[in-house]
Amino acid sequence: MTTTPDNQETLNYLLGFKDMKIIQRKDMFVFSLDTVLLANFCSITKDVRDIVDFGTNNAAIPLLLSRRTKKPIIGIEIQDEAAKLAEKNVRLNHLEDQITIVNDDIKHYVTQDHHTKMIVCNPPFFRVGETSNLNDTEYMRIARHEVAITLDEILASAAKLLDYGGRIAMVHRPDRMIEIIETMKKYDIEPKRMRFVYPKPDRDANVLLIEGMYKGHTGLAIEKPLLAHNSDGSYTDEVLSYLGDET
Repeated sequence: MTTTPDNQETLNYLLGFKDMKIIQRKDMFVFSLDTVLLANFCSITKDVRDIVDFGTNNAAIPLLLSRRTKKPIIGIEIQDEAAKLAEKNVRLNHLEDQITIVNDDIKHYVTQDHHTKMIVCNPPFFRVGETSNLNDTEYMRIARHEVAITLDEILASAAKLLDYGGRIAMVHRPDRMIEIIETMKKYDIEPKRMRFVYPKPDRDANVLLIEGMYKGHTGLAIEKPLLAHNSDGSYTDEVLSYLGDET
């Protein structure tokens, strides 16, 4: 049996989209269903001029968003190697005119003269000190743990970058829901939409999708539950609709 090094790049189709491809590395963040759900959950309204992806990693979210919109997308990534991989994925899919990758710390990026109406973020889920059931590489520790940026810093940065009425959409863990809501409100981001994702009909929710509006009015919509899998383990029709034409 032969094995490939973790840092070796692998080329795959982007889900069921046979006209799109993505390069990934095992030692870095590999996108999951969370990424797909967030890319389809976020609101892309007429007043959105561009979309900023906090912590884009290999640019999976910008690539998926390019299926929904032609608006400019900016991916911010602090890790040099991940940013290079993201740029390679953008070029691979000939999306240089729509997607821009910026190798920068989110906290620094938001101090510049740029504002937006839409931020998406698949943030580190785990606080420093929490275990994540993986023997993480340094790349993965930054992607999965709040080493380079905390939830508080993400939402503080969002408040600096968002225009009045702009939105941030996030995917996170349900057990941090109260903390997320409290931190949003701390930075004048009003939670507006929330949806829980359940792995199967008889299981507890394991993913939270939430969107907040900067300086928005109070009023939170709890959307219908999203089931990821049927009882037999197959994807539900809704999830299949997000995965491309060939699934």
